[in-house]
Amino acid sequence: MHVTTVVIGAGHAGLAASHFLRAASIDHVVLERGEVANSWRHERWDSLRLLTPNWLNRLPGASYEGPDPDGYADMAEVVDFLERSAKDVPVRTGVAVTSVRRSDGGYSLTTSQGPIEARTVIIASGACNVASVPGLAAAVPSSVEQVTPFDYRTPSRLPDGGVLVVGASATGVQLAAEIQRSGRPVVLSAGEHVRMPRVYEGRDVLWWMHHSGIWSQRYDEVDDLTRARRLPSPQLAGASTLDLNVLTSLGVELVGRLSAIRDGAALFSGGLRNVAALADLKMNRLLDTFDEWAGTAPGERFQPTRVPDSSRWRLDLTSGEIRSIVWATGFRPDYSWLDVPVVDAKGSLVHDGGVVGDGLYALGLPVLRRRRSTFICGIEDDAREVVDQLRLDLAG
Repeated sequence: MHVTTVVIGAGHAGLAASHFLRAASIDHVVLERGEVANSWRHERWDSLRLLTPNWLNRLPGASYEGPDPDGYADMAEVVDFLERSAKDVPVRTGVAVTSVRRSDGGYSLTTSQGPIEARTVIIASGACNVASVPGLAAAVPSSVEQVTPFDYRTPSRLPDGGVLVVGASATGVQLAAEIQRSGRPVVLSAGEHVRMPRVYEGRDVLWWMHHSGIWSQRYDEVDDLTRARRLPSPQLAGASTLDLNVLTSLGVELVGRLSAIRDGAALFSGGLRNVAALADLKMNRLLDTFDEWAGTAPGERFQPTRVPDSSRWRLDLTSGEIRSIVWATGFRPDYSWLDVPVVDAKGSLVHDGGVVGDGLYALGLPVLRRRRSTFICGIEDDAREVVDQLRLDLAG
């Protein structure tokens, strides 16, 4: 098979790419290892909802049309939205790409359904293909079950007893709250995190991010782009605020960052108070930015994070207190199939606003071209610009 462009992945990024390729009359095919919206169907926990309100979710040529614009879509609604967006897209499902190599005419792809030759390739396979589990997990006693967000579905699938959740980003706080409410005692190990209120001055905080222009900040305007691309996701969940204070009120025990596992014991740093104070400081600076944009007096401010006077620095994992560990320590992309030297030592794709070079492009990665790049609502502008560059490159 010969085609001008192959798009790898039929999630929101791949579907947006197809829209603009079609508009530019560029023949292409979208390859998907599973089904359309495969990750949303099979790699998310049951209660997960989007962090963005429905009114904000859109793809090229498609936006929310339901009765609850201020609600937050569950997984079935996300899948339905993406399926509807894919109805005119040339998707080949069940096609796994196992190799992409340079060739005289562009790229040679090896797939589970045979070889494909393409002049250009857009990588839209996502930023969250593999759970990032620290190496110290190998020292966890065998009596403690370990799961990642890819494995987790509901609390009922965890062993009875205590749970250590490692990580305090959006994933970590959501799972800690759900597991605590199920009756299992939870210890949450919190390192660096981004605190946000769900609502500020009567509007969703993402309304402020969207309308104030913060989310539109371009990648070439960000002071420390590498750090911006590695920031944890903000502590948001559905329709309500979910920060460390809420978790504490639910009965979750807070401890510092997990620093080691030695002789069957988890050891935590003593920096919990400092990282919480830093998150509070950055949240208030963000709210100041909103006020400045709106031209109003400072609005409401929120209670500082309540940190215990003395948090545990050691937790015996052999005592039976902890029966399972949930590693909410982030995700990373999987480029094991990419046989082109464009990945750095940390496994990140080297690109300039989604342009890798020599006919290779990417979409759907953190701060790819804007701060909102990884969100469904952020893909349209990125896809338009990347496909425009691809079109110009094809023209020579």
